[in-house]
Amino acid sequence: METSKVIHAIYTDDDVLMSAVKKVKAEKHHIEEIYTPFPVHGLDKAMGLAPTRIAIASFMYGCVGLIVSIVMMNYIMIEDWPQNIGGKPSFSYIENMPAFVPIMFELTVFFAAHLMVITFYLRSRMWPFKKAENPDLRTTDDHFLMEIAVNGNESELENLLKETGAVEIKLIEKEEAH
Repeated sequence: METSKVIHAIYTDDDVLMSAVKKVKAEKHHIEEIYTPFPVHGLDKAMGLAPTRIAIASFMYGCVGLIVSIVMMNYIMIEDWPQNIGGKPSFSYIENMPAFVPIMFELTVFFAAHLMVITFYLRSRMWPFKKAENPDLRTTDDHFLMEIAVNGNESELENLLKETGAVEIKLIEKEEAH
C-alpha cells in the first residue's frame, strides 16, 4: 500500500461548497472526491466529470427485455401451448400481438430498471458487505467534505480553502490500494 497526502475541507452549506469547487478548480487543484449527505445539483459539472452513459445502457437493457418478451410469448402462447381463448385461436404471433403489448411494455421496463440498478452498483463498486469509504461520519448527516490532492502546496491550499468558507481543514495521510 502506498500513502499520499490529501486535505479534507469540510463545509456546512451546499451553495458554499459549489462556489468553493469552482474556485479550487479555477486554481488548477485536483479534487479527488466530494462526500455529500444528498445529491448536489450541478456538482458533477462543476467538478468537470464526464457525463454518465447509464442511459445508453438502460436503452440496451430495455431492448433486451423487449426481445425476451417477444421470444417468450411466441414460444409460450403460439408454439408450445396454443389455446383457443374466446373463439380466437392462436395461429400466429402477429395476429395476437395487440394482446401481448402490455407484457412487452412491462418486460422492457423491468429489464431496463433492474439491470440499470445492477450496472450502477457494479460500476460504483458498491457490492454487499463493502466497507464504507466516507472519511467523516458527518457527511452522512449535514456536512460536505472536499478531498484535494496535496503536492507540497499545503499552506497555499489551506489559505485558498479558508477563503472559500471551509469550516474545518485537515491534512490526512491516505492509504491507496492498487
